Amino acid sequence: MPSASLPKTTKVWTVEGTNGFDSLKFNKEAPIPAFSDNEVLIKFHAASLNYRDLIIPKGEYPLPNTPGVVPGSDGAGEVLAVGSKVTRFQPGAKVLTLFNQRHISGSLDPSTATSGLGGVLDGTLRQYGVFDENGLVSMPSNLNYLEASTLTCAGVTAWNALYGLKNLLPGQTVLTQGTGGVSIFAVQFAKAAGATVIATTSSAQKAATLKKLGADHVINYKDEPNWGEKAKSLSRGGEGVDHILEVGGPSTMKQSLEAVKIDGVISIIGFLGGGSKEKEPSFLDALKKVCTVRGLVVGSRGMFEEMNRAIEGNHIKPVVDEKVFTLEELREAYQYMWDQKHFGLGRALSASSRHFSIEQIEIELLQVGTPFGLDPLMLFVRSGNFSR
Repeated sequence: MPSASLPKTTKVWTVEGTNGFDSLKFNKEAPIPAFSDNEVLIKFHAASLNYRDLIIPKGEYPLPNTPGVVPGSDGAGEVLAVGSKVTRFQPGAKVLTLFNQRHISGSLDPSTATSGLGGVLDGTLRQYGVFDENGLVSMPSNLNYLEASTLTCAGVTAWNALYGLKNLLPGQTVLTQGTGGVSIFAVQFAKAAGATVIATTSSAQKAATLKKLGADHVINYKDEPNWGEKAKSLSRGGEGVDHILEVGGPSTMKQSLEAVKIDGVISIIGFLGGGSKEKEPSFLDALKKVCTVRGLVVGSRGMFEEMNRAIEGNHIKPVVDEKVFTLEELREAYQYMWDQKHFGLGRALSASSRHFSIEQIEIELLQVGTPFGLDPLMLFVRSGNFSR
């Protein structure tokens, strides 16, 4: 695209303060900065909203964030133009944003841990954005923009849990909790790898959803309060679970420790259960079980690219439940998410139209979840003539 025809301004939201959703400010014509030799200009077609995005304007996010930041970490878009030294992408490429922009491979360090989009660095809730080429990955060819924009946070987190420390192997057992996005992705990834999946949930409706996605066993934790022992009995040879995705926190960790196999891995991702009146497990409990308990925050670009290859090779499709808002209605979308943050998969929300004019931007709210705690919905912004 000739430089003269490139957009000069963008519609954009910023977070100005910590007074709740009133801190979200909309600018219809913010200037687009010039991109350097190693940067690319992106037109966003979809951007998903996580629970983290809700608590930043409320002043409740425990990690660093920059005043006036553009919110949103998850985005899918099209490369419009590239700098003179860019080698990873060409105009027209379909790309996704990396959560921590400097986390290319290996473990997090103080630098990479403070490069999060929508927190420290400007994020995805805008029409156009400039990004370093190293903070982007190619979009899986079997997904559309809306589906692909769910991957940055929930998808990569699930992949990290299963492959970030010890690779999941065929025939092993995986335990997931609930129907949030990370848990749903973990079910899909684990089944594609030939693992046995045990899932916990609280209702027959959600159990049916998990079964359709491939879960081999579903335990209703309300009917089976000691579900850890039950999960262990369902594992291969009754030896215990190899990989557990722990999203409940203190209220479920005791059961996860009951379920885990010797030398198994418990990946702590969220805190759905909040606080617990019961005595929390200690380091000694982990030692007694001879297991690894690890915390994680999303994952590296290398993990993202590995996951995308698996998604393409196994034709995996994210599970989404949709609702539409316009970009100008972002505050209403935040409030909707906040009010519905415990809402489970399987309920139909209003369907969206399938085509948009080039000037129009729509936001879709889809239930996928996040690694940052609660089991919320996700929100999608899309623009241009885009058809699913």
